[in-house]
Amino acid sequence: MELAYYSDYAVRLVNSEEPARGKDNLTSVEAVRNLFGGNASAARRATDADVTRFRSVRARLRAVFEAADKGDETLAVDLLNSLLLEFPVSPQISGHDFRDDDGRPLWHMHLADHPSNATAGYAAIAAMGLAFHLTEYGVDRLGLCEAAPCRNAYLDTSTNRSRRYCSDRCATRANVAAYRARKRLEADRSDRTGLAADSAQRASANGER
Repeated sequence: MELAYYSDYAVRLVNSEEPARGKDNLTSVEAVRNLFGGNASAARRATDADVTRFRSVRARLRAVFEAADKGDETLAVDLLNSLLLEFPVSPQISGHDFRDDDGRPLWHMHLADHPSNATAGYAAIAAMGLAFHLTEYGVDRLGLCEAAPCRNAYLDTSTNRSRRYCSDRCATRANVAAYRARKRLEADRSDRTGLAADSAQRASANGER
């Protein structure tokens, strides 16, 4: 498994809240457990106390995306480094669940999370995954959706670094809004042109009398 895969942990946690819409899905221990996806053993460690701790880590991860989105690479790296120092991981070689045609393990790197509590484990994996993504693809590949008021986090893996939205839905909504704005502008210009023409005609008519 590629270590950059773990960066999805960071995206899932950041996007559990939509500040501009006043929405927060991280309100229960079940919501915390759902963030772990298929990692059931880690999810079972979550308790009610992790809800508040997860929210704190979420704010720090969002700050990394916000710094990257503003082009402040140094701040983004500094914020991420502080998380890496606070929530360390232990890289391990693993072969579980992956076998070749002869039944031999397909060895790959795996991040063993911190065992103390669910928050520490999740934060460690999310921060390390995001760090690998950042160093592999660049800070500018960490983005926040431009379709207001969304602002969800995303990881740009496009070949030409052109991604601007967190999903196709947001991209479509933004394109429709831009199209309607252009049409309104064209209509306003047409109205102003028509009014100007009417005014000119009236002035011309008055001058001929």
